[in-house]
Amino acid sequence: MTTPFEQLASVDRLIHEPSRLSILTALSACEKADFLFLLNLSGLTKGNLSSHLAKLEHSGMVRIEKTFEGKHPVTYAMMTPEGRAALKLYWKRFDKVRQSIKALKPLRTT
Repeated sequence: MTTPFEQLASVDRLIHEPSRLSILTALSACEKADFLFLLNLSGLTKGNLSSHLAKLEHSGMVRIEKTFEGKHPVTYAMMTPEGRAALKLYWKRFDKVRQSIKALKPLRTT
């Protein structure tokens, strides 16, 4: 049987990275979000957000759509069904880890 700490070490690192986790969590609450919305929400720089979105797109969790609204280019990000499933599994595993840690007897540090 693995310890909660071993379980925590085995969570999906692609999702667990704080910036990507915030992006995925935001996208899970909507059909799609434009780049500027995610930029303001996450507090990331344009380059960092673009890099994280590229990693999520490469993994198949997110789909990027580039379009024009009038003469202005707009970039949208949306979660794929695979991305929604992966995030759901991530939260399920993370909740299991939290429950396992709560069930531990207090550790002595001295």
